[in-house]
Amino acid sequence: MRDAAPTYERPHARLLRDRLAEPRRFIQFVGGPRQAGKTTIVQQALAGLTTPSLYASADEPAVRDTTWLAAQWERARDLITGPRGAGAILAIDEVQKVSGWSETVKRLWDEDSRHRRPLRLVLLGSAPLVMQRGLTESLAGRFETIHVGHWSFTEMRSAFGWDLETYLYFGGYPGAAHLVADPPRWRSYVAQAMIETTIARDVLLMSRVEKPALLRRLFELGCRHSGQILSFTKMLGQLQDAGNTVTLAHYLDLLGGAGMLTGLQKYAGTAVRQRGSSPKLQVLNTALMTAQSGLSPAEAHSDREFRGRLVESAVGAHLANAAAGGACELFYWRERSREVDFVLRAGRRVAAIEVKSGRAPDAFPGLAAFTASFKPRRSLIVGGDGIPLEEFLSRPVTDWLQP
Repeated sequence: MRDAAPTYERPHARLLRDRLAEPRRFIQFVGGPRQAGKTTIVQQALAGLTTPSLYASADEPAVRDTTWLAAQWERARDLITGPRGAGAILAIDEVQKVSGWSETVKRLWDEDSRHRRPLRLVLLGSAPLVMQRGLTESLAGRFETIHVGHWSFTEMRSAFGWDLETYLYFGGYPGAAHLVADPPRWRSYVAQAMIETTIARDVLLMSRVEKPALLRRLFELGCRHSGQILSFTKMLGQLQDAGNTVTLAHYLDLLGGAGMLTGLQKYAGTAVRQRGSSPKLQVLNTALMTAQSGLSPAEAHSDREFRGRLVESAVGAHLANAAAGGACELFYWRERSREVDFVLRAGRRVAAIEVKSGRAPDAFPGLAAFTASFKPRRSLIVGGDGIPLEEFLSRPVTDWLQP
């Protein structure tokens, strides 16, 4: 395995570069979980353009306010080569740390539009729910979004030479790739630099959370039970808290927005019944499971129960990251004792997916029942005699919605 991949460029960088080169101006919002490589993507995109640019980060110990933001804007305006020149680009990282950022951005953006200043703007944020609120409330019609999800198996393989087993255990955190030879150190790094930092700085600091300890315990519970369907009432019982189901649902949304843990809703064919269903817990990066398990790579591989959940969670994370980026919607399905692991939907196209992870039975009565009820475009089995796991994780999710 290679130790580093300084020249690897994610597709997002090319997309951003192309958008910034277009004649029409839009604010480009690059959002996604911490350590997904958003800063590198923007820097790679800017390096491939001849347009002058300025990068500034609000993720500093010093207090950042709208005065600081306006000062960066003026610095970028100074880069414009004349009133009809090539223009300039301003990139602001962690902009959600600036109180009142969206109103200030709107005022300055509209001012440049009135004066026909060719200044383009890129905003980066690792608290997507907070960012989306500011964008939709103040900047409607002025922005486009580029979602940067966790690194996929194909990306980790291309960048670091990883095989499937390495990816299943160590997941999609490129910043921790150099530590895979020392699993205890890797687990400590993920726990402190990824999990704790994300919860403390992107969830608790950016959102109103009345019970931080409950949110942390919910995350730990979700990692232990990734791939399982749990009612909110059952979760409260395991968490031994006097909270309510509405609070848990809200905290699960916050963790999902931070790219950590989501709760898949039951597919019912209509939107009315989905929200009230018991969620299926799903990590968005398998590293979150293994880092907290205390198991070594060899132990994780030999523990049949844990490996089965890890394989199913890897498939789920692959699908959930695509859904977070807008490629599709993702659900599960269950009626009585019959269940389908994942249901994909994009428009009218539906695909049902079962994962043969070693824990599941050989027969799939749920898949047959779902097919009879909903007539999906495709019914797929991943693993075993079905689609090889490596092939499934190597292809774009949208491929599985095609005939």
